[in-house]
Amino acid sequence: MLKKKNKINNQAGFTLLEMLVVLVIIGILAVIGIGGFQSSQKKARDSKRKSEVSQISKALELYFNDKRQYPLSSVDHKIMGCGVAAECDWGDAFTDDTGVVYMVILPADPTSNYSYYYDSTDGTYFRLYARLESSRDIDVPKDVDDNPQVYNGRACGVSSCNYGQASSNITLETNLLVTE
Repeated sequence: MLKKKNKINNQAGFTLLEMLVVLVIIGILAVIGIGGFQSSQKKARDSKRKSEVSQISKALELYFNDKRQYPLSSVDHKIMGCGVAAECDWGDAFTDDTGVVYMVILPADPTSNYSYYYDSTDGTYFRLYARLESSRDIDVPKDVDDNPQVYNGRACGVSSCNYGQASSNITLETNLLVTE
C-alpha cells in the first residue's frame, strides 16, 4: 500500500496586493483624521483669540472708567503706559502707573505667527484687532460675494488682521476692508 502525501498549502498570509490596499485605506483615514484635527485646532485658537480680545476690551473700558481716557498705542501697536514700562508687551501685566492691575496677564496670541494690534492715537477711542485662522468664521467680514476681507494696513503678525472690536464710542473702520 502506498501512502498518500499530504499537500502543503502555500497560501498562508496576505498577498502583496491585499497589503497595498490595506495601506492605502489606512493612509486615507489618517489624512482625513489629521485634517479634521487641524481644523479643530484652528477653530479652538480662533475662539481663544475672540475671547481674549473681548477680555482686553473690558480691561480697556475699566481703564477708561478710572482715567477718563484709553491708553495710547505705541509705534508697535501695543498698549502704552503699563506701570513704569513705556509699552505693555503681550503676555505681561496690564497696570497703570499707580499699580492698579487691569489684567494680570495681557494675553498674547496663541501662535507665534500672529499678534494683536491695538490702535488709540488720542485716548478717546480704541480699536483692537486680531487674525483669525479660519476665514470662514462668521465674525470675519465678507464682501458682497461672500469673500473674506481683511483690515488693510492692520498687520497682526505675518498677516493682515481680519477680526476686531472697538470702544463703544467708535466703530471698526469699514473703509479699510479689502478682499483677501
